[in-house]
Amino acid sequence: MTQDLTTPHARPSHHAPELRAAARHIGRRRFLTATGAAAALAFAVGVPGAGVAAAAELDTAQLTDDPFTLGVASGDPHPDSVLLWTRLAPVPYQADGGLPARRVTVEWELALDARFRSVVRRGKATAHPEFHHTVHVEAGGLAPGRVYHYRFRAGRFVSPAGRTRTAPAARSRAAELTFGVVSCQRYDQGYYTAYRHLAQEDLDVVFHLGDYLYEYAVNDVAGSRAYPAGTLPDLFRRETVTLEDYRLRYALYKSDPDLRAAHAAHPFVVTWDDHETENNYADDTPENSVPPEEFLLRRAAAYRAYWENMPLRRPQLPEGPDLKLYRRLHWGRLAQFDVLDTRQYRSNQAYGDGWQYPGPESEDPSRTLTGAAQERWLIDGWRRSDAVWNVVPQQVTFSQRLDRPTPPAKVSMDSWDGYPASRERVLAGAQAAGVENLMVLTGDVHVHYGFDIKRDFSDPGSKTVGTEIVTTSVTSGGNGSEKPANYDNLTAANPHLRFYDGRRGYTTVTLGRERARADFKTVSHVTTQGAPLTTAASFVTEAGDPGLKPA
Repeated sequence: MTQDLTTPHARPSHHAPELRAAARHIGRRRFLTATGAAAALAFAVGVPGAGVAAAAELDTAQLTDDPFTLGVASGDPHPDSVLLWTRLAPVPYQADGGLPARRVTVEWELALDARFRSVVRRGKATAHPEFHHTVHVEAGGLAPGRVYHYRFRAGRFVSPAGRTRTAPAARSRAAELTFGVVSCQRYDQGYYTAYRHLAQEDLDVVFHLGDYLYEYAVNDVAGSRAYPAGTLPDLFRRETVTLEDYRLRYALYKSDPDLRAAHAAHPFVVTWDDHETENNYADDTPENSVPPEEFLLRRAAAYRAYWENMPLRRPQLPEGPDLKLYRRLHWGRLAQFDVLDTRQYRSNQAYGDGWQYPGPESEDPSRTLTGAAQERWLIDGWRRSDAVWNVVPQQVTFSQRLDRPTPPAKVSMDSWDGYPASRERVLAGAQAAGVENLMVLTGDVHVHYGFDIKRDFSDPGSKTVGTEIVTTSVTSGGNGSEKPANYDNLTAANPHLRFYDGRRGYTTVTLGRERARADFKTVSHVTTQGAPLTTAASFVTEAGDPGLKPA
């Protein structure tokens, strides 16, 4: 989303001198390669060597304060394993988290029951200071399709317990899956009431579609949260640029009890959008005019902090300014999830970004939103899929959105409308692969949309080939309204738009073998706490007969 004009500009960055010196001596393209990134930006002084712990070990008996202030999380469930996460931070609003630069041994256990009477797996992991004392445990050897409970221990302190689950066996005919869809949780624009409700839902997994944090400055009263003056320290009153900045911002967000409750209740599958790094960046092109090597230093810091603070597996560990986030998950033969990254590889936005009239620049067939490698990966995965539902969790609006019903109409250059050739290649690939039940999951725009995906959006009578479920924000944009100012124009201009609501909340989706159901849920306000949850609308789409119908 476009930055508010009242948002302070980024302060001058203060990256580590050795990183800045290395960046000056590497060309722009080489800087983006794995070897260049590893040489310049692998944070050689900050990554433990293979099989060697660089830092001395801390005696956990010396821990005097609870280190589990930021809770626990799990993610990316496989049939035989799940990723468990925590971070040790006795003083979370301090750059070092309140711990010395020493590695800490953390014990973990996984049980079949919430009281941990039936422990099935336990082990030890190392919280390295180089990774900000975060812990990523790939707990394996698990039974498919099972609920597990997990917790961590460091010294005499025990973490809150989390609940997670494994996916069904790879070839199983799973009957049903219910998941949540969330995005856009700007801390200083409201309370995470939606997460409190989400934590109480009966869900198998949650998909987070980006903007987990925002890079903008946060004042001492946390903006719309209106805390007492001086509640938050001044270190948040600056835009995130350096690794320390991003790490501290994750600490702020994860200090929220409702977000911690949602993570503890459900495994998350995460992907980013722009604000985890910088508003509306495109590949190596920043929003603001800074040298490419300067921005890539910032991107490297942002990507590293993202991996540290998300329940991501080892293959997602970044190399400098690169992190391969797109990946594939399965839920038996019921659903295949192709999680996309539409930010890291995209062509720069046409016509200077924003809402613009389409033209030769935006319609250039060479333009891409996914990059060629990710596009091939997506389409090749569809060719091999035998799932009932092929679901694509991603970031920006896929379906056409004209801003007015009479031509000429503008479209968003940051969404798939700004990359129509890229969208056409994806739709043609789905058609060639014989995908019958395509569902796209989207965040970014701070509203609920329900779209029928048309094979040709310029023809209202064109075949419907899938469904797009766009979830609203958790807080971003403030309280919102049921019918935003552009409601009449958008609904009249886009007949394939079946639902539009501008309040905050989340979406739940239930996939069965015969049909899918989407429930768009809203809260009435976020600038104060305690809003009740309402189901604003429910729709179904039948397997083999795409298109949204009121439930």
